[in-house]
Amino acid sequence: MHRPHHRRPAAVAALLAAALLTVSACSSDGDKPAAGPRATKSPAVPDRQIETEPTAPATASPSRLPSDQALPDGEIKPVTGSFTERQKEYLSGRVPKSMDPAAVLQTGEESCQRITRTAKRDKDAAIGAIIAGDVPNAEDAITHLCPQQKPLLATAATGFPDGTVTQPKPGTYRALTTDPSCTWRALGSNGKVLASGPSTGADGPVKATIPSGTREFVSTSCYAWLPA
Repeated sequence: MHRPHHRRPAAVAALLAAALLTVSACSSDGDKPAAGPRATKSPAVPDRQIETEPTAPATASPSRLPSDQALPDGEIKPVTGSFTERQKEYLSGRVPKSMDPAAVLQTGEESCQRITRTAKRDKDAAIGAIIAGDVPNAEDAITHLCPQQKPLLATAATGFPDGTVTQPKPGTYRALTTDPSCTWRALGSNGKVLASGPSTGADGPVKATIPSGTREFVSTSCYAWLPA
């Protein structure tokens, strides 16, 4: 699914920030890192900010690379010690040539730590961050480095981010925000509005019902959606 650009909700940003502070504290102590709908994100302004998303280290590249740009698997070795099999799987095809693999691994491990710490406080916030793409390379990080968080990944796969989603699955969904400015529309052929709605209220859940025949579902300031 293509993930559109957006602004994170406030609570989510705050939780991710708390997670990053914990990660930083751990690092200072000497810990070392051993076919769905298509979406176009709106410029949403969610409510619960998980604090400002920490940026990945400038030297780390969490994305998969073309084979001619990636360090061969046989050369992926730490300066000291060794990598586990799961760590090697994560690093495969992800380490740029002439880069320390440990720097790339650290990015994935920090993503895992952020997801884990956020989920302890608010699972919806962690799931929303995965759906919205707020955590760098969350799917691969969870799959290889923190598989205990796979239930969060599985739940996130049932949702979609704020913005415009084509050919959405009919049903009732809830927004992972309580922002009263969250609005949505379900559009049929020729742009006909089949259903629409604002938030149900600042103190209640934001829900939307996508009827059969919806060609596009458009939402603003709703952060991310999950089946209700």
